[in-house]
Amino acid sequence: MFKLLVLATTNQNKVREFRQFVSEFPVTVKSLSDFGPLPGVIEDGSTFDANAYKKAHHYAKVLGIPALADDSGLVVEALSGAPGVRSARYAGDNVSDQDNCRKLLTEMEGQSNRKASFVCVLSIAVPSGPALTYEASCEGTILDAPRGSNGFGYDPLFYYEPYGKTFAEISMDEKNKVSHRGKVLSELSGEFDKVLKWLEQRTLEEMPEQPDHSEFENNDWSR
Repeated sequence: MFKLLVLATTNQNKVREFRQFVSEFPVTVKSLSDFGPLPGVIEDGSTFDANAYKKAHHYAKVLGIPALADDSGLVVEALSGAPGVRSARYAGDNVSDQDNCRKLLTEMEGQSNRKASFVCVLSIAVPSGPALTYEASCEGTILDAPRGSNGFGYDPLFYYEPYGKTFAEISMDEKNKVSHRGKVLSELSGEFDKVLKWLEQRTLEEMPEQPDHSEFENNDWSR
């Protein structure tokens, strides 16, 4: 069975989280931090799917081993899907979570439709290009002011009706049970044995054929 997979991230929280989900499987999970300097990838896709695949395939090709990448963000119905793939850069490059939340509140002023969802897409790609894709979402609403001090990103504004709280008002364990990322990781781990078999088969298909040395078998190399 396939035994090595690289996560296309340097975020050690993501690495620990993923290792926990697949701990029962005989696979070694590495991150980009386990390798030397690597060429980066520009996340310029128009969808979460495109960006997740672009990252996964890029690092699979660079490292020569299968890679897993994710892309996620907040989709707000009244804003035609914004912030979307620009969720981390909604207020500009190199901004804080608070900057992004302030911009979202400004854009939502006067909006009666507060429906929103967090979306996460995972892509597992092999060096030659084929990939597996997993996607999950979590529905909620956008409040008109932040609440809570846990979590990150837009969590203080994302109200989850079943809990009656924002994602920033609940524990990480509670969040992981219902969040977009928790759902997609649960789905992946539920059939990870099949994923490993798929990776193993793809790896075997991509291995170069062994050269045929039969014509030299009877040569006398002592001369």
